[in-house]
Amino acid sequence: MAKSHWLINSKRTEVKRFMKNDKSIAGVFEYMFVDTGKIVGEFGKEPPLITTTVSVDIDLAREIYERLLSQGWRKTEEVWEKDI
Repeated sequence: MAKSHWLINSKRTEVKRFMKNDKSIAGVFEYMFVDTGKIVGEFGKEPPLITTTVSVDIDLAREIYERLLSQGWRKTEEVWEKDI
């Protein structure tokens, strides 16, 4: 599985996972999956509920990631189980 990068919003109600599509062709068609999850229950006790998954160009994914950081989102540890 590809390495993933995680962000959590300042209210700790939502997370985003950025993960490279393993089927991307490096240098030609590079895409990232961006998963959005709603935190249910106590953070860290249960995995978030995945609400959306989109596939975007890797450059757009980087822009989204940087924009979220500038809006107060923070980096966080993995919150979904590894086999998801």
